[in-house]
Amino acid sequence: MSGPDGLAIRDLRVSFDGFTAVDGVSLDVPPGDIRFLIGPNGAGKTTLVDAVTGLVRATGSVRFGEHELLGRAVHRISRLGVGRTFQTSTVFEELTVLQNLDIAAGARRSWATLVRRRHGVPDEVAAALDTIGLAGHVDQLAGTLAHGQKQWLEIGMLLVQDARLLLLDEPVAGMSHEERDATGTLLEKVSRDRTVVVIEHDMDFLRRFARTVTVLHAGKVLSEGTVAQVQADPRVQEVYLGHPVDAAGTAPAGTEA
Repeated sequence: MSGPDGLAIRDLRVSFDGFTAVDGVSLDVPPGDIRFLIGPNGAGKTTLVDAVTGLVRATGSVRFGEHELLGRAVHRISRLGVGRTFQTSTVFEELTVLQNLDIAAGARRSWATLVRRRHGVPDEVAAALDTIGLAGHVDQLAGTLAHGQKQWLEIGMLLVQDARLLLLDEPVAGMSHEERDATGTLLEKVSRDRTVVVIEHDMDFLRRFARTVTVLHAGKVLSEGTVAQVQADPRVQEVYLGHPVDAAGTAPAGTEA
């Protein structure tokens, strides 16, 4: 695999029946970054990702590496190495972990072959299993996995498709503390040769694993920088956090930063 490409968004706009959900957003996610997108509900985070992946019409420019993404069909964007997850798990729960990864890898086999027990594991699938920590669960039905493991399987399904830009929508929602830590470690691992964008509301997770943060509000970029820089921005404290934060990043008693 070649080195990771960067994501460059310029003047991105998305409107629905006169309502502007994304209003002139420009941002750069350099190769290998773990960029967190945060902001209150309705800030435009998921709509921005929808635009990048071709699910909604948009104007402006979205370039991943050398390729302009706007105006391309969803499947063509995917073939350029752009993959995403959704807030709701999209694994095939009635199939095994291995079968889910086989399908994602696009193996040219019939459905009857896919649902049979496998005796060999393709190299790219084996590598993904090792990365996501599910090598010991190849024959387990995806529907019986723990919540965190299902999210890791979804990431693995992107890895076997050779996704080089991963757009993850609230990947740690509903996870235990241990699962969140494991997910953060996984993101650090995959970002070594990929670019990762994470929509997230979990501030503790963000503080531990974000490299850079973009704050959206009312469809616009409100603030951008390191976690410390964003937390110290008075506009973020007022609009997103809802209260001041001291220099040590500590919220007043009874609040959550």
